[in-house]
Amino acid sequence: MARPPRDKLTRNAAPPRRSSHRTVRPKPASLRPAEHGAARWKIYLFGAAEALLLTGGGLIGTISVMGRAAEWFGGSDLTQSLLPFAGTVLILAISGSVLIGGWIHLRRWLVSFGLMIPVIVAGIVALGAFFFASRPAFQSDLQNLRTLVGGVEQAGRNSIGHQVYAAYRRTHLEEMQTILERSTPYLPAIHSAARVYEVNEEVMVGIAVAESSFVPRDSRDGGRGIFQITAPPKAAVEAVRRQLHVSRLDPRNPQHNAQLAAATLRHYLDEMHEDLFLGLLAYNIGPRNGGLRSIMQQYGARDFFTIQPYLQHLPRAYPIRVLSASLAFRLWVRMGALPHYEEGDNARYIQSVGIPGLDW
Repeated sequence: MARPPRDKLTRNAAPPRRSSHRTVRPKPASLRPAEHGAARWKIYLFGAAEALLLTGGGLIGTISVMGRAAEWFGGSDLTQSLLPFAGTVLILAISGSVLIGGWIHLRRWLVSFGLMIPVIVAGIVALGAFFFASRPAFQSDLQNLRTLVGGVEQAGRNSIGHQVYAAYRRTHLEEMQTILERSTPYLPAIHSAARVYEVNEEVMVGIAVAESSFVPRDSRDGGRGIFQITAPPKAAVEAVRRQLHVSRLDPRNPQHNAQLAAATLRHYLDEMHEDLFLGLLAYNIGPRNGGLRSIMQQYGARDFFTIQPYLQHLPRAYPIRVLSASLAFRLWVRMGALPHYEEGDNARYIQSVGIPGLDW
């Protein structure tokens, strides 16, 4: 019997039965969901750190360039320098866009060496920027920018600052250091009072220097203790009584004296809308004849700037003396000594330290 052709056998044969169990091949390690999610979060985290570091560095650089432009183009009069300053800002914006584009291309190359490499480079840039921000040159740029943006108001603050530095330069530093050394026993009471009434502790020290040179005494005009308390406002007295839980205050007690001084300063700062110069002026004038507020009403003055023409009739030297002593105290705490303003690079350093209460 003849066999059918080979191809017919194959054609008529039943197809092989497929197994219902499908073989599942394991995914490559790089595609596993858990590890893929962890890698994604790592990318997000490194990207956020990188952006934060570069933003900080870029902000410092922007402030420095704009401060330099403010110095070149206008001093304190924005109206005369608006066009060139706006041009500088436009150039800065274009340069920033170019730098961002350059960083994107550079980053693609850096990522090929590892995800951490762009973060490390951004960290180095930020560290360099923050180091520059601690230098006096940046402080000068920042002050120039403040002056330009703040206009007349900032120029007034700068005027106070220059007067304070001039007063410090004229100070007999050996005598001032002796006075500050006498302050040590009273500092805990001053610190506590300043914290309670939310006033600047260094300014409080400056008031004590101006009032008594830290030699507590009873003066002829009725002043008592290191702050020479005479006639504190009734509201301040009541606040101190409640704070100390006493019915009668003793101005010769250093704690009571410091509390009364801090409460009095807080009262006048509130009255003068937190203007430190006017607050100190009001502290010195006291409540007699209605105090500084009554005097300002007579002149029609509303704030520090509108009272400027009348300051020659007021004890304007008092706030400057207080702030100069406060600056000396800050330098003494930081350095253990009082540097001479005119020697070497001391002037630049002293100005970079800032004036207590005027740290904007």
